Amino acid sequence: MNQALLSRRLLGVTFSQDGATARVWAPFAHSVTLRRSDRQLDIPLQNDGTYWQITTAQLQPGDTYKFILNDTLERPDPASMAQPDGVHGASQAVDTNTFVWTDADWHNLPLEDYLIYELHTGTFTPEGTFSGVENRLDYLVELGVNAVEIMPVAQFPGTRNWGYDGVCPFAVQNSYGGAVGLQKLVDACHRRGLAVVLDVVYNHIGPEGNYIGDFGPYFTAKHVTPWGNALNFDDDYSDSVRRYFIENVLMWFRDFHIDALRLDAVHAICDSSETHLLREMKQYVDALMAKTGRQHYLIIESDANETQFIQPLVNNGYGMDAQWNDEFHHALRVTAGGERNGYYADYDGIKHLAKSYRDAYVYDGTYMPRRARIVGKSTAAHAGRQFVVFSQNHDQIGNRMLGERPSQLVSLEMQKLMAGAVMSSPYLPMLFMGEEWGELNPFMYFVSHSQTNLIDAVRQGRKKEFAEFQTDFEAPDPQDERTFERSKLQWQRLIQEPHKTLFRYYQTLLKLRKTSSLRHPDRESVAVVGDEIRQTLTLFRQHKKQTKTGASVIEETVICLLNFSKEPQTLVLPASEGNWHKLLDSADPQWHGPVAAPSFVSGNAPVVVQPESILVYTTVAV
Repeated sequence: MNQALLSRRLLGVTFSQDGATARVWAPFAHSVTLRRSDRQLDIPLQNDGTYWQITTAQLQPGDTYKFILNDTLERPDPASMAQPDGVHGASQAVDTNTFVWTDADWHNLPLEDYLIYELHTGTFTPEGTFSGVENRLDYLVELGVNAVEIMPVAQFPGTRNWGYDGVCPFAVQNSYGGAVGLQKLVDACHRRGLAVVLDVVYNHIGPEGNYIGDFGPYFTAKHVTPWGNALNFDDDYSDSVRRYFIENVLMWFRDFHIDALRLDAVHAICDSSETHLLREMKQYVDALMAKTGRQHYLIIESDANETQFIQPLVNNGYGMDAQWNDEFHHALRVTAGGERNGYYADYDGIKHLAKSYRDAYVYDGTYMPRRARIVGKSTAAHAGRQFVVFSQNHDQIGNRMLGERPSQLVSLEMQKLMAGAVMSSPYLPMLFMGEEWGELNPFMYFVSHSQTNLIDAVRQGRKKEFAEFQTDFEAPDPQDERTFERSKLQWQRLIQEPHKTLFRYYQTLLKLRKTSSLRHPDRESVAVVGDEIRQTLTLFRQHKKQTKTGASVIEETVICLLNFSKEPQTLVLPASEGNWHKLLDSADPQWHGPVAAPSFVSGNAPVVVQPESILVYTTVAV
């Protein structure tokens, strides 16, 4: 392990008492020169055997520059920290150490307490900036979440993009506010008790402005991915490529005080090395935490249902702390009456939703028809805090042709039920921006490329993706600025009905999640009974505490009654020494529901669960 990486970033341009140090990997170059943008100064770099580098007093923070390869090829810095003129322009030297942090007393939350809110910087507020997000942090505190997940901010082409087409992994998007803007936002989050999760992409580099291949073998034909040749994590010269991305991970944690990273689609990271890239990243993160005393988490997205990703290092796993569980979402959407085509065809509703409550994965070593093979591994040894669940996210909305949200597809009653289904799970809940008030604007796929051939390719790709669907609509043009503008949240809806009431309902749900046994993502205490005929699901949650004698005592039992049918259903509460006390009733008229259930119900007594609603009772007096 390179201990120097723990203390500071080494790639790109960095600053110390000795001046500016420029370091770049270009193994096949005969010469590398740093050219300041005023073109009045060229600074030759020396080759140390692996990297080209120079320490100089002739480069200051704020200066712009490019690297010249072999006296002819002019390119931005592969480890650029800023691209003020976009992905094709000059890089800008940034000293991240000059920011004055005020979060010395901040301690990252325990992972099991995370209540996550995913947002896209460009569409979350009218401003579309980090500053705009900062202005809404008090709102997020009022809502009741405690972790803000920011979709990717690595520099991408233009000003409109989901962020997954980033081409400068170290540079923070200039139109959002750049490096300082992100540091200010993180600092402001910590002042309000909010953890920050940053979405990063290590499975590919976007197509426009992708110049890193000009510096060296960052890519390999050994593996082919949906984006072309894979990033070179296991072929010749791969050591320096791996270091590039490991430095990126450490930078976010150390220099930006990010609390957790969400790693996009890690199943698309191709690495047959003896030590997988993710495992090596985790080893470095553990070393960083030991050095700084700060807690950080690595959360992955994966559709492989492969538990090796989340196995601890000591068990020969990759050590990732948690993963998004799309299968819970798929089962929930089908149960809620959603379509059963595409990848939803593998999910049959109540039966699979009940299984996901129990086992996280629906396919955990079982045959998946769409893939025509056995998929997944058992999650028996994995805690509930290792799985993030949701009723919607950027992918599940934005990858629809019209970007419709559940608020456009299901009733208000079903929206409340789906939210309750997520919050009552023994996993980490996540909301997607605007769902808490039933935002009606879609969240569509948008880009702002500058190259005509690429724009045409994206347009045709979207049309081809949805060609099999019989519809009177065409896929919105991703390049059209109106597609982006229509995806922005409409904050004025917060003072309109039923959105205002739905917001209060979400506040109540989040408070319940924090104050009852639902708070503990304890899979061992879960029991679930699904009724496919009546379309109901009964979920039992318990929390056990240790007494002074070491005995385990049930502190509270919570029962959640979920009715996904369009008819009232009568369910029986189990026997209890006392009455069951109602904690939540989505059908209560205070939430625009049809009728309230009894506040108290004795054991073995029937209770009517209204159509498309959730009832939550507890044995603890309230």
